[in-house]
Amino acid sequence: MADDLNDDDFDSNSPSSTNSSTASEMATLQHPPFQKLVPPLNFCPVEDQLYRSGQPTPINFPFIADLRLTAVIWLELEEPSEAFVRFTRANAIQIHHLGIESGADVENDEVDADASIRSSGRHPRSTNPWDQLPESRIVRALDIIAHKDNYPLLVCGGMGRHRTGTVIGCLRRVQKWNLASVSEEYRRFAGSRKRVLIELHIEAFDTNSVRIDQQVAPPFLLY
Repeated sequence: MADDLNDDDFDSNSPSSTNSSTASEMATLQHPPFQKLVPPLNFCPVEDQLYRSGQPTPINFPFIADLRLTAVIWLELEEPSEAFVRFTRANAIQIHHLGIESGADVENDEVDADASIRSSGRHPRSTNPWDQLPESRIVRALDIIAHKDNYPLLVCGGMGRHRTGTVIGCLRRVQKWNLASVSEEYRRFAGSRKRVLIELHIEAFDTNSVRIDQQVAPPFLLY
């Protein structure tokens, strides 16, 4: 009976052999990637190489590493998490902490104080996370955004809603967006927690306080 079998029965190109090989390959492809890329809360591109988000956590670090950031604008009063600080140091990412309002940081070149504050040597300290960003902080953030050497750049803080939304909203004002579009973008990230005072703050922002240097500005600010 064995003599009745011929070589064709064991052909590696036979349908049964091919199906077995394909099934094996499919099983291999179904395995998840070794490294998961998870974006931070409220992450979104704003412009080319400019991003916004809430505070990244360790699960987000592989995703953030892929952005190859040069700098981060941190907008909260409190310091970013120790894990995030360690991550930025390990990846040579500069943090601009613009939420600081303590007198100890007056001389820090990352925190520009008003002339009146410099003369007194003290900052009016605020510990209320509901406080809006002062215009001087917004202008400082936009100055950083307006320099292409800081890119790729991430603007973030807390949940990435209000303070982040304020800076991005004022950027849109500088870009001459209409107010309806600016408000729509802010509300998209703030959701049900939107604050009318934030929208009024953005609307009242003096766009003339931002100086755009055509030699160093990113393309989206050239007009």
